[in-house]
Amino acid sequence: MTTENFAIFFFLARMGTRKKVHAFVRVKPTDDFAHEMIKYGDDNKTIDIHLKKDTRRGVVNNQQTDWSFKLDGVLHDASQDLVYETVAKDVVSQALNGYNGTIMCYGQTGAGKTYTMTGATENYKHRGILPRVLQQVFKMIEERPTQAITVRVSYLEIYNESLFDLLSTLPYVGPSVTPMTIVESPQGVFIKGLSVHLTSQEEDAFSLLFEGETNRIIASHTMNKNSSRSHCIFTIYVEAHSRTLSDEKYITSKINLVDLAGSERLGKSRSEGRVLKEATYINKSLSFLEQAIIALGDQKRDHIPFRQCKLTHALKDSLGGNCNMVLVTNIYGEASQLEETLSSLRFASRMKLVTTEPAINEKYDAEIINLRQIQEVFNQFRVVLSQQEQEVESTLRRKYTLIDKNDFATISAVQKAGLVDDDGHLVGEPDGQGFGLGVAPFSTRPGKKSKSKKMFKEQLSSLARKEGASSPVSGKDLDASTSKIQLTPSSKDGDVKDMLLQDRETSSIEPLASESPKEELRPPRPSTPPTKPVAFEDFKNERGSEINRIFKENKSILNERRKRASETTQRINAIKREIDMTKEALNFHKSLREKQGEYENKGLMIIDEEEFLLILKLKDLKKQYRTEYQDLQDLRAEIQYCQHLVDQCRHRLLMEFDIWYNESFFVPEDLQAALKPGGSIRPGMMPLSRIVSLGEDDQDRFSRLQQTMLPEGPDSVSFYNAKVKTEQKHNYLKTMMGLQQTHRK
Repeated sequence: MTTENFAIFFFLARMGTRKKVHAFVRVKPTDDFAHEMIKYGDDNKTIDIHLKKDTRRGVVNNQQTDWSFKLDGVLHDASQDLVYETVAKDVVSQALNGYNGTIMCYGQTGAGKTYTMTGATENYKHRGILPRVLQQVFKMIEERPTQAITVRVSYLEIYNESLFDLLSTLPYVGPSVTPMTIVESPQGVFIKGLSVHLTSQEEDAFSLLFEGETNRIIASHTMNKNSSRSHCIFTIYVEAHSRTLSDEKYITSKINLVDLAGSERLGKSRSEGRVLKEATYINKSLSFLEQAIIALGDQKRDHIPFRQCKLTHALKDSLGGNCNMVLVTNIYGEASQLEETLSSLRFASRMKLVTTEPAINEKYDAEIINLRQIQEVFNQFRVVLSQQEQEVESTLRRKYTLIDKNDFATISAVQKAGLVDDDGHLVGEPDGQGFGLGVAPFSTRPGKKSKSKKMFKEQLSSLARKEGASSPVSGKDLDASTSKIQLTPSSKDGDVKDMLLQDRETSSIEPLASESPKEELRPPRPSTPPTKPVAFEDFKNERGSEINRIFKENKSILNERRKRASETTQRINAIKREIDMTKEALNFHKSLREKQGEYENKGLMIIDEEEFLLILKLKDLKKQYRTEYQDLQDLRAEIQYCQHLVDQCRHRLLMEFDIWYNESFFVPEDLQAALKPGGSIRPGMMPLSRIVSLGEDDQDRFSRLQQTMLPEGPDSVSFYNAKVKTEQKHNYLKTMMGLQQTHRK
């Protein structure tokens, strides 16, 4: 292949991987739809706009009146299900295969962007793209058991060109000390200081979504009562490793779900104050976004102005990067909003000119690579070691001649030559461990009986003495066994030692087995379970003793606070009665003074000593009353908090008792074997739903079925559970803040 042909092939290959951004239009349903001005094509991909000429411009009027926009689809009166199937389903499917994805909602204020992206959290059927993406991700994870997939999420808000973490209110996150910044790296763009949260199940992801939604900045607007005043980016990070292959390669991807703030014409909206400032920042950032889109659509442009604003900088990977991108343009189909509709459709047509290059994000685990490098070094070391062993063996074979031990004629000839002694050892090696030639000194020669044989006889005799009367061994038998072992060619010192060790282990294990105590038998379960009051007393003394102790301590503290509050109330009532009596006495002195004359000759008021003391006393009583009343307010706040703790402990104590009672007396037959010693389930480790349902009555069973058989199906359980938990958490925080403010007062 020539150089020119290769260049053409490479160019065609690159062109094959490039794809254009998909752009859809969703029309907001309205009773005053402009049917004469807005028309749809038969292919459901074309939208035509017709505008009547302004007669005030005179006869010569070159005003453009007709526009036609070709998009990937027009969603008119479409349900949330149809929108998701058309727009987002394929993007999410490819994201789990390693492709990045971005779904963006654009349009004017009040056109339905947030409804399209998030939906109505009060109704499961009206949920938007974002909750459905989370459901699809976790559903696809369950369908891929051969992959270990990790999911993390983050939620970013851009408000007035400032970055905010919508999940920073979580207790384990806390506010960031340093302001968040956008950082570029070879791996892409990321937000420094933005918290990323690991989610192992669908309900946790929904909880994070609802937590972020409650922290979004919204404001009332002429076009929308709950208008989003900021850009929000919800990002899902996916990392997939293979469970079957120990490969260092794994794939990563991320899904950006962008809900842009709505553009508006300030001349129409007539916004003022803070709303005007927000609208200015929103229009400015959307204008920079459109400039970046125009530059991306122009193939001749080299520089793309991504850093003009925080929005375009944060979306640098998504705009024209290596991801699958989909734009949903929301328009308002009324005649009064036709100018904004044209502006939104122009943006969508410009977005269709942008091309992306989707590619799988493959990464390599450095730990596995290092481990394989170490393994390769060890393999090379083994090869070198085996080569050295072969060289040593070949050298020894060239230097020495091997003699078969069963060839007695050759052995006797060698012994006569003085090269080998009577025990078969080479001359010059007293221990018989190495090679040696020559005549060894007489002092170094071993005796007729080798040391190993003497040790073996001594060990056998000691073993026979230990066995005693149970297995007596005579001296002749001992000699016979010894001689028998000596005549066996394959018996060596190592084999003898192994035999002795086996005998010792056998003799030492047998008495242990006989002395081991018998396994304790569990007491049989009574045929009729005890009543719950009786079992509850046993539970409080055994398994629930710690919870019961905490419950009693909290209850005693609550009673002590109530007693103090009662005493304080009595003191306040006594002070109030004394104040009333003092006021009556002062009124009596005042009336008496009025009768006698309030002033003396010089015009000064006449107050006797008794009335003066009553005034001082009234002042002190009022001071005491305020002090006692403040103490009473503090005690009431403490009582409310202690009551909450007592209720919480009581609920936990009763729940633990129900679990223990059902485990102990209502466990079905299929779980009894698993609960025995050595089984796979221990008491307290059974599934909570299985335990709670053991002792439930018809009403409890009906409530549980009512929860599982929801109108929207079982898939809606995690959605509603996450919403309820988020609401309970925020209600609890509001209550605690109110208590703290009351305590400060």
